[in-house]
Parts: sequence; structure tokens; C-alpha cells
Amino acid sequence: MTLPVTHPTGEYDVVVGFDILRSLRERLSDVESVAIITDENVAPLYGPVLKKQWPNGVLITVPAGEAYKTLDTVRTIYDQMFAAGLDRKAVVISVGGGVINDMSGFVAASYMRGIRFVTCPTTLLSMVDASVGGKTGVDMPQGKNLIGAFKQPELVLADLSTLKTLPARELSCGMAEIIKHGVINAPELLTDVKIYDWHEIIYGEDSNRRPLLELVTNAIQVKRDVVQEDPFEDGRRALLNLGHTFGHAIEQVSEFGVPHGEGVGMGLVCAAHLSAALGYCPPDMQQLLESTLRHVRLPLRIPAGMDGEELVEAMQTDKKKMDGKLRFILIRQLGEAFIDGDVPLGKVMETLRAVTADE
Repeated sequence: MTLPVTHPTGEYDVVVGFDILRSLRERLSDVESVAIITDENVAPLYGPVLKKQWPNGVLITVPAGEAYKTLDTVRTIYDQMFAAGLDRKAVVISVGGGVINDMSGFVAASYMRGIRFVTCPTTLLSMVDASVGGKTGVDMPQGKNLIGAFKQPELVLADLSTLKTLPARELSCGMAEIIKHGVINAPELLTDVKIYDWHEIIYGEDSNRRPLLELVTNAIQVKRDVVQEDPFEDGRRALLNLGHTFGHAIEQVSEFGVPHGEGVGMGLVCAAHLSAALGYCPPDMQQLLESTLRHVRLPLRIPAGMDGEELVEAMQTDKKKMDGKLRFILIRQLGEAFIDGDVPLGKVMETLRAVTADE
């Protein structure tokens, strides 16, 4: 399936299918000079597939994990690109998850003031979220994604066959973003998520591949529609951060021991609890989200011992903060999320206490 995405300076396609990574060169027939950026986990799996298509391309491998999504890592990428003699006609090809997508896009946006960018997400989370919309960047000690740029890809190639090599925990992490998209603008996605055992569909030998193709495409379409309406996050696009103010803080305080998707899942539970506590939605919203998250094998509670005040302190560097106030994405009903910039701190602390696991 192909989804066209328009943006202020052009358009690109998101192509979703099976066994399509090996056809990338055919889709980029004019490209000769490439920097293939990936991490140490993905490089042995898919580096050879792309190097076979571009024998003279440079394969750049960085350490895996959010902890390495830094300016220091970006500099090592620049160094290898300069050493390979790559000029402004080169194309950055990202192969990996959200961390690699974000860093590679930032490299493409800034190397020689900007070169072409193609992304091949190999995680479910990156397919349905990070690879679409043009947000790129790196983390700072003060918080996540504080340094970055908007850099639109010219092609997104989501090869669903790569999900077979994804650890089960990471597959569940991607489902958190699909559930988030369902809450924001497509309640039917929550129903779809609960119909199947997605781990069985993805890892099974003879499973029906059509439901996965449709689920991923429909989830991407939610994000596509939002970012087309608001490409630079001046308004509605901020809704895509549902669960993220809590989630990013949980990731940061855990020193990234809690992966992004699990943080988002916990953040969704927090958002539902806080929304109900403020009278915006019925209490059973939290139960609905918890049952859906549980179905895809995601944890529902913030790890025991994580300090609420430390989490709130981590939230203070959230990019959505405005005029000194935290802004939370809250829920009225499925398909109706909104921004609230005036949430009492006491209610936030109550939510954190309620959603944190007992010792």
C-alpha cells in the first residue's frame, strides 16, 4: 500500500508492504552516493541487503539505544561521511528504529546545510510514528529531542517483513503508538488491536499477513492526516504527544531503562486517569486503555520506587511547555483529545501516585 504525504515544500510516499527493502534501489534509480545509517543490532540483519544495492555506499553503524541519541554520536556520523568524501549530492538512508530515524534525519538536515533523506523503518514504532512527519533530533541531558530540525524524507519504505526480527518487547512498544493514534482520531484501531494476537501474526510461520498490512497502514494514515494539517506543530499536531509528557519523563528518570513505547503506554494510562480526575472523561476510559495495552503485553504501571517529584521535575524540560506551564494532552472520549495548559500540579502528583506500582 502507498500513502502519499504532502508538506509545505513537496510530497513523498510512504510505501508499506512485505519483502520490499531489497527493491529500494529501483525506487531511487538516480541515487549513486549514499550513507546508510543504522545501529549495531540492525546492521548485520539489513546492512548487507542495502550494501548489495549500493556497493560503493558507506555503511555507518552506531551503538544501539536511546542513550546514544546524542550530538556526540551525530558527530561520529559526520566524521565518517566526510572521510568517505560524501558531498551535497549524497543521500542519507536510515535503517532502523525511531532513534536511528531521528538521528539520521537530523544528520541529513544539517550535513552541508542539508542533503536528501530516505528512511526505512524496521520497528513497528518507527513505522507508525517516527518515520512520518519530518521531526528529527537528538536528546540532551536536560530532556528528549531538545535539539533538532524538521526534515522531510523523500521516501518512507516500511518493510513489514523486518518485524520478524524484532524482539517481542519492541513489538509491543510499537503497539502503544497505534493505540495512541486510535484514541486521538481512529477508535476503530483499538478494536482492531484487540482482535488478533499480533505476536502470533508477526512471528508465526503461516499467518495471514493482510491484517498486519491494514493495521499498520491505517495507523500511519492517522499520523499522515494530522501532520498534513499541521506540519510544524502549531496546533493540532501536538495531540500526537498524547501520553508523551508522562512517558518521556518516565524514560528519562529510568535512564532509558523503560523504552519509549512502554513509557507511552504508561503515559496513556496516566492521561486517562488525569482526564477522569479532572472530570473530562468517565473513569472507565482508564480501564478500556488498560485492557487494550494488556492485550499487547505492555506494562500498565510506572515502576515501583520512581519518585513523583523527580518525574515532575523531568517534565519541566518538555518541549510542549508554554509560558512556564506544562501542557498535557487529555481525553474527553475516544477520538477526542485536547490540550490543557492549566492542570493543577496536585492532580498530576495524584495521578503519578495512583499509576505507580506498589513496592
